[in-house]
Amino acid sequence: MNTTRSLAIATLAATAALAGCSGMSTQQRDTAIGAGIGGVAGSVLTGGSTAGTIGGAAVGGVIGHETSKDKK
Repeated sequence: MNTTRSLAIATLAATAALAGCSGMSTQQRDTAIGAGIGGVAGSVLTGGSTAGTIGGAAVGGVIGHETSKDKK
């Protein structure tokens, strides 16, 4: 039950964060999406641990930021 509740909270937070993406650049949007997905994944993988959720969000944000960089 705790994992389900944490997953629901993480999903709600990610959805709320993405609602403000209309004025963002592509890289900013991808960073926010990566952080949301990473937070949910971190929560699920660690059984709802706060540290796992925050760590997942940080890693996901970095991945989203780096994958959307312009290729030169």
